Amino acid sequence: MAYLQGQERADYVQDMFARIAGRYDTMNRLMTFGQDLRWRRYVIHLANLPTGGRLLDIATGTGDIADEGRRQVPGLHAIGGDFTIEMMQAGKRIPGREGIRWTAADTLALPFPDNTFDAVTSGFLMRNVIDVPGAFREQARVTRPGGRVVVLESSPPKDNLLKPFIKIHLNYVIPTLGRIVAGESDAYRYLPDSTQAFQGPEQLADAMRDAGLVDVSYRLFMFGTIGVHVGTKL
Repeated sequence: MAYLQGQERADYVQDMFARIAGRYDTMNRLMTFGQDLRWRRYVIHLANLPTGGRLLDIATGTGDIADEGRRQVPGLHAIGGDFTIEMMQAGKRIPGREGIRWTAADTLALPFPDNTFDAVTSGFLMRNVIDVPGAFREQARVTRPGGRVVVLESSPPKDNLLKPFIKIHLNYVIPTLGRIVAGESDAYRYLPDSTQAFQGPEQLADAMRDAGLVDVSYRLFMFGTIGVHVGTKL
C-alpha cells in the first residue's frame, strides 16, 4: 500500500492507524526491541524546551513524545495533535497522560497561529504524509523564532552487510508480529514498505532546509534505519 498517492494514501493511513490504535505502543516496543523509548527521550532533549514552554507533538498517536516532554520539562504545556481520533483516544486511557491537551490536527493545515510553540516534534509521521515539504513549512510556521523542529523517522536500510538481515526483519518479522499481536498483518506490511520507499536522511534534512530551517543535523540509530533530525527556525 506504500504505492498509494494523494488523498487515497491519506485515507488509507488514517484508517490503518485507527485499526491498530489499541496495540500500537506494544508493537512499537516489539519492533524496536524497546529502543523507541530512548529515541523519544532524545527527541525531547533536542527540542531544548524551556521551563513552562509550549510543545506541539504532531501525529502524536498515543502521546508518547508529549508525555516524555512533560516528564523532562517542568511546567510544559504539551499539545498532542493527530488526525486519527482513535489513536488519541487510546492515549487518553493511559494513566498519567491527563495533562496532555489533545486536539484533532493535520500536519498540512495546523490549526494554530504563527510562532506559537517553542518546539514541534513528530514521531514516524513524515513517511506517511502526502506532502513532505508542505508539512515542514507548516511545522516551521507555528514554531517561534529560535525554536526547534525535531523529527523521529525511519530510513531505508543502507547498502551494507546488514541490509539482508534488516530486510528480513522489515519484510517478514514485523508483518508476522503484526498478525499475531495486533491482528493486522496488512498494516504491518505497509509500515515496513513505507520505510523502504521513503527518502534517505540527507534528503529529509534538505527538505527541512528548504522549509527555512537552519542548523539542520541528524543522528542515526539502529544500524542507520532510524534518524532523529533537528532544525531551528530563524
